[in-house]
Order: sequence, then C-alpha cells, then structure tokens
Amino acid sequence: MGRLTLSGIFFYPVKSLAGIPLERADLGVRGLGHDRHWMVVDDRGGFMSQRTHPRMALVRPALSGAALQLTAPGAGTLEVPGEADGERCRVRIWETECNARSEGDEAARWLSEFLQTDCRLVRFDEGERRRVEKRYGSAADEIAFADGFPLLVISEASLNDLNRRLDQPVSMVRFRPNLVIRGCGPFAEDSWRRLRIGAASVRLVKPCTRCTIPGVDPATGTAGEEPMRTLARYRRKEEGILFGMNAVVDGVGELSKGVGIELLE
Repeated sequence: MGRLTLSGIFFYPVKSLAGIPLERADLGVRGLGHDRHWMVVDDRGGFMSQRTHPRMALVRPALSGAALQLTAPGAGTLEVPGEADGERCRVRIWETECNARSEGDEAARWLSEFLQTDCRLVRFDEGERRRVEKRYGSAADEIAFADGFPLLVISEASLNDLNRRLDQPVSMVRFRPNLVIRGCGPFAEDSWRRLRIGAASVRLVKPCTRCTIPGVDPATGTAGEEPMRTLARYRRKEEGILFGMNAVVDGVGELSKGVGIELLE
C-alpha cells in the first residue's frame, strides 16, 4: 500500500439531490458541514430518494451562508433563505422519526412540479439529536438526515476495479461518497477501522450495502441496470451488495484535498 491521501471531498446539502465537490470542509460530529441538512419528503413525511424518483439527481444545490439555492433543467432556480424557523413537523427516514422544519409553500410547489409528485422541503431541526445505531456507534455519534451514518468512505482503487469490468465506466459520483481515498488497493477500505485525516479522525464501522441509486445516471436522471448488475457478480455478500465503508467521526477538524491519511487500525 502506498501513501494514503484524501483525493476527494463531497457533500450533499439535500438528501438524494446532486452533490457538491469541495476543496476543503469542516468535519463535525454529524459529518461534513451541512451534509444532508435538508430533505425532500412526501405528503406523509417520508423521505424521498433517487431509488423511486431518479429525477432528483438533476436538482443541483448550492449554498451561500445559511441560504440554499436549487437549480433544475427547465425549472429555473429556487431560493430558500434557510433562516426562518419554519413550521415544525415530524419526518421519517426508514424506521426512525425526527423533528424537522418546513421550508414553506414556495419550495414545496417548485419541487412538486419538477419531481411530478406532491412533496415538500424540510430542514433538520438544530434541537434534534439523531443517533447512530447503538451497535455501530457511541452515544456521542450523531447524524442529520443521512440514512444511518455521517460519512461514506470509498477508495479510488475500488472504483477503478469496478470500471475495468464495465463496458461503460462510471464516475465516483454514482456512489455518493463523502471521502475518497487514493493510494491503496481495491477494497482495502473493507479492512480499515480507524483513520487520521489531517487533524481529524474517523472510525469505519460498517460496509455500505448498496441500493439501486448507483444505477441512476446523474447527467440524465434515468435509471439503468449498471453498474449494480456487474458489482453484484463479485461483491454480493449475505447482507447485500457492498461498496464503500460507513464511518463515524472520532475527532473533528478541517479536511482538505490532498492531505495525508494515517491508518491507525
């Protein structure tokens, strides 16, 4: 194994919308700053994702201070101030519920028209404490609207290994990582337990079981069988198709692309 470096940082302000690459980011207890801080929910408060609404991949977020901006093809731009308290509501992510704040009727109309279904935009309630599942984290490990963990770690070598098996290579953005690592062999991250990344540190606690989202082309918002069909041929385990490692935060700090990584365990 060569020298490990952090080659990519990505965050996703709105759960299941397009991501944003970063040169540097603050790592806090809930992961990267403002990661999955917003979420699109249906008329019953359940989270929506590209699994059932692949057009979500076409909505591009941007942040300016506390304000959120969303842009989508043919829909123009939505400005969300992100400062008003908003109406408190209960929302659901898989089997768990938590408090959120509604971002109002204008955001609901804009997203409903583009996604062609009734939905609304909500913001994580800062007074909420959503915990990582006990068997994988401590009482101090928190998340916002992420499925279950604050970070997803994937190595470049793992993607390269997959792309050698595909007729049409895919980009890393299909797998929606937070941290991308260079300098190791394919799937070396499966065996890692603790990493120091610059001044921060993380614990890798669980392999990531993949759903159908990597089959959504982020350029077109359409779903296909690849790369999951190929990945299933050699990465299917008892718990599902595995690609990447879920991680929790051991030590907060600033991250920057190109920083060295130390394998602690």
